[in-house]
Amino acid sequence: MEWSFVIEKFALVTIVFVVTLVIAMYSTLAERKIAGFMQDRYGPDRAGIFGLLQPLCDGGKFFFKEEIIPAGAHKTLFIIGPTIAIITACISSAVIPWGQSLTIGDRVISLQVADVNVGILYMFGVVALGVYGIMLGGWASNNKFSLMGAIRAASQSISYEIAMGLSIIALLMVTQSLSLKEIVGQQSGFVNWNIWSQPLGFIIFMVCAFAECNRVPFDLPECETELVGGYHTEYSSMKLGLYMFSEYINMFVSSALMAALYFGGYNFPFMNDFGLSQNWITIIGVCIFFIKIFAFIFFFMWVRWTLPRFRYDQLMNLGWKMLIPLAIANIVLTGIITLIKDTYFS
Repeated sequence: MEWSFVIEKFALVTIVFVVTLVIAMYSTLAERKIAGFMQDRYGPDRAGIFGLLQPLCDGGKFFFKEEIIPAGAHKTLFIIGPTIAIITACISSAVIPWGQSLTIGDRVISLQVADVNVGILYMFGVVALGVYGIMLGGWASNNKFSLMGAIRAASQSISYEIAMGLSIIALLMVTQSLSLKEIVGQQSGFVNWNIWSQPLGFIIFMVCAFAECNRVPFDLPECETELVGGYHTEYSSMKLGLYMFSEYINMFVSSALMAALYFGGYNFPFMNDFGLSQNWITIIGVCIFFIKIFAFIFFFMWVRWTLPRFRYDQLMNLGWKMLIPLAIANIVLTGIITLIKDTYFS
């Protein structure tokens, strides 16, 4: 293996990691600003211009606050829980193609950390591991509210991952690939975006993404009115910060995945009609991709401060009685349309 390749991948991993952390950090500020706007009040505005230093102040508070581990807690698992949550959140973005290739001199640099031909399966595997962090934290806290929050997280994850997986199957029938790079590459321009052929699949996937990220109206594992703080009731300082950070990173990665699977990723309308060089198309494509991601992140926040939280029975009914049957119907409908298209229009 060439050293230049190793250095290139190391630099890309570092950039993706830093960008992910910065976006997660400032998403906390954006969320509080949006909440303030919707509630007709000021958000954080004391730390720096427009409150831009507020995330740094919050991070400093998490770092320097006293570490507290409850007397009856399992100390090892109590520490491992948030560690698993943050690691799985960070590594899930490894297979996302952030843009086309850049050409520098005679070297072509891919803007994807790992081009795995089963990229979607990798994403599902990593996301499924994330719930172990919540379960371990809730169980190890020796607190009944934490344990109930952990059980809720596990059952919610099982319920909605089935519907999410079924919604992806219909997309795979259309794209004939498990590689995220190839799926995004097929959506060149605007009319080829998968949202036009899979609108129902996208809606199911998006609802499931809300549940997977434990965002309102699916934040049952940590709802304050019933469980105090849910699985992280006993956590404080940086361990609590890791749980909160992992939630915002998951929101960022989910937004990137929805943009890549259904909205063309780095593709944009008329991208090959302006006569631009390949490098300029790549740079503009990366900017467009992040605009799509920020739009989804805003939607996550908008929903949080607009809709009330579901009851737990409503949450289960939505998952098992509505989303799963709809996802199966979407697979059947996609199969029929694909068969007719291949038989009469190929």
